[in-house]
Amino acid sequence: MTGTTLRVACVGAGYFSQFHYGSWARMDRVALVGSCNRDLEKAKATGLPAYSDLHQMLAEQAPDLLDIILPPVAHAGTIRTALAAGLKWIICQKPFCRDLKEAQQITKEAEAAGATIIVHENFRFQPWYRTIKQALARGDLGEVHQATFRLRPGDGQGPDAYLARQPYFQRMERFLVHETAVHWVDTFRYLLGDPVSVYADLRRINPVIAGEDAGHILFEHPGGIRALFDGNRHLDHDADNQRRTMGEALFEGTLGTIELRGDGAVRFRAFGTSDWTTLLAPDKWDGFGGDCVHALQSHVIAGILDGAPLENRAQDYLVVEQIEAAIYASAELGQKQALQET
Repeated sequence: MTGTTLRVACVGAGYFSQFHYGSWARMDRVALVGSCNRDLEKAKATGLPAYSDLHQMLAEQAPDLLDIILPPVAHAGTIRTALAAGLKWIICQKPFCRDLKEAQQITKEAEAAGATIIVHENFRFQPWYRTIKQALARGDLGEVHQATFRLRPGDGQGPDAYLARQPYFQRMERFLVHETAVHWVDTFRYLLGDPVSVYADLRRINPVIAGEDAGHILFEHPGGIRALFDGNRHLDHDADNQRRTMGEALFEGTLGTIELRGDGAVRFRAFGTSDWTTLLAPDKWDGFGGDCVHALQSHVIAGILDGAPLENRAQDYLVVEQIEAAIYASAELGQKQALQET
């Protein structure tokens, strides 16, 4: 498809969809051809041809790519509708489907139909994690011993938590890990390799929500590296925008330490010194997560039109789903869970 313009349609027009639509509109090789949402007025508000029926939009607009911007409960049915309409390219928001079993089944159905699903897991595309990846590849840290991410978005307190932005969060029986920590499950494996075991201690602090909203997850990565996800949605961190990085991180090795700050800056301190070198300046993007939605969507377009290698294909993302299942099993049993080699 090199040199062509890709026809893109979107299903979903909730809070987070604004970042998808805004990104697509900035791409020269993309033509946005439709928006579908069960609330037709929200679809109309995008300024695109609006639909409340997905079958009708796919039939009338004949998109090359469908971008699914819906909660997990709607993923499987939406993907099946797209496959039945002959779609060969699909992007699906994370968390991918309701659970591992459903994700595996949908992935098989897409493979049988000759279609490719890319999971919209955008955190690995945030500029600070790309910068950290480059530093690790250069060997800046020497032998890496451990990594820590402290999730502190400060949005989980009180009876109105999440209602203004994504109210379905309150009803998710599996919340902190399934909705949020999967970002760092994927990011840690992107930076450090697939973990070989996990141990989790999860808890619910806010009684108005159905699922867990705080906890610790310890990952063992190849070479003995340990990574800790320390998450608490009630607490905040030092940032002008609590949703830019959603927390702070350290990556530590025998030659030094890399620090991710709440403003998106990445700094390096050599072992035995007190001086910090800036690897990435503070982020100035007003939208979400360092413009990571645009980075992911641009990556997908390059894959489709130019044949560039694709990250986050559904087949690959099933590893994240397997790790998530092991995390919940660990929390339930109170035991470390070994992961099968993938």
